[in-house]
Amino acid sequence: MRSLRYVALGDSLTEGVGDRVGNGWRGWAALLAGGLSEPSAEFTNLAVSGAQTRDVLETQLPAALDLRPDVASVLVGVNDTLRSTFDIEKIAERLDKVYASFTRQGTAVLTACLPDPGTMLGLPAVLGHPLARRQRAVNTVVHTLSERYGAVHLHAVDDPWIMDRAMWSADRLHPGERGHRQIALRFHAMLAHRGIATQTAPSPEPEFAPPTKSASLLWLATAGTAWVIRRCNDLLPQLVRLATVEMRHRAKGTSDRLDRRAVQAVSMALAALAMPEGAGAAGHRAAPDSVVLPGHVSAPDSVVLPGHVPAPGHVQAPEHRPVAGHRLVPEHRSVPEHLLLPEGLSVPVPGQRPVPEPAPEAA
Repeated sequence: MRSLRYVALGDSLTEGVGDRVGNGWRGWAALLAGGLSEPSAEFTNLAVSGAQTRDVLETQLPAALDLRPDVASVLVGVNDTLRSTFDIEKIAERLDKVYASFTRQGTAVLTACLPDPGTMLGLPAVLGHPLARRQRAVNTVVHTLSERYGAVHLHAVDDPWIMDRAMWSADRLHPGERGHRQIALRFHAMLAHRGIATQTAPSPEPEFAPPTKSASLLWLATAGTAWVIRRCNDLLPQLVRLATVEMRHRAKGTSDRLDRRAVQAVSMALAALAMPEGAGAAGHRAAPDSVVLPGHVSAPDSVVLPGHVPAPGHVQAPEHRPVAGHRLVPEHRSVPEHLLLPEGLSVPVPGQRPVPEPAPEAA
């Protein structure tokens, strides 16, 4: 009997940044791998710090498919939100291809909705809100595609531990050892429910002391702004423009227009994925009924973890794995009905002419 094969794809979160062991990073994926199977799972971590969805699709996915894993985790998208090239339609298309490729191979896919960097850094609202809209858009796509492909999905955005600073490293953007263990525990609980994880879950207790509060505050005061400048790269000029527009809309009481445009962009991105294969530009698209952006996505039943830490529930997997070559995608895709718009917002159906809105404010 061969060992279970687990391949991790993604960015610095999955690489393990924040959970230092010796001269390297360990992280939640390595902790999870240790509790999957006996004999020990064959674990390969392909995640790279700074990776975007394009990197996962073009570089990490081919290497992962060659390994023919039983389990693959795909946690990516935060770095996309920090670039001026942010395009939710392209992000949705890339993630759809990644999830579909693993599904065709019979691989169980792990996904997660993550908090936005602006909130974790404590940025001012005029800077944080544009980034938050982008991350909510990515989370909506991830959540929707996860249900579509029967992924093991962790909705971490609203989990109480996310706001516990003890769970985070000094940079406030990567989990510390405690945070990495919480992610590993939650995925382990869901995989155990499916009969995939058969060994003892990783301990929630850290091996090393967490960063002190003074260290975290010192980093925020001295290095936080510098990190944003380096990480945002070519986004900074655009972020200033977005912040200016944000302030003008807030002053006029019309911030809901920015939310509405973000919702519409996600709706169109998901509608583009709903076009039946082989249909041309004139083909019929099954439009999403509704889309969630701001935050509260309903979660399935919970699983109790060691230390009485509640975990989000599992997303039901298909009864049978697809035959190789068969794409487990409905001909006309739609967003799950429980994904509801914020009050007062609506999404136009493709083919219907939306009511024109006033032109956006000039920066």
